[in-house]
Amino acid sequence: MTTLTAEQTIDDARARIDALDDRIIGLIQERMAVSTVVQETRISSGGRRVNLSREMEILGRYREALGKPGTALAMTMLELCRGRI
Repeated sequence: MTTLTAEQTIDDARARIDALDDRIIGLIQERMAVSTVVQETRISSGGRRVNLSREMEILGRYREALGKPGTALAMTMLELCRGRI
């Protein structure tokens, strides 16, 4: 039975965090692309670029799952996906 040192445990955990961050960044980039399709379609059909009631739903979902910091995270993600309003 092999016991990891504290340094090995930290290195392994950091490698997992880096892999998770890569996946999260990829998912956000994918979300940005899908959001662009929604915005372009909405605008081309005479709608507005931003749907505030939909954004409120998203903010609520993140807040419910992650607490108050979830709201800030959702705001940042929305800004990345739709730009500043």
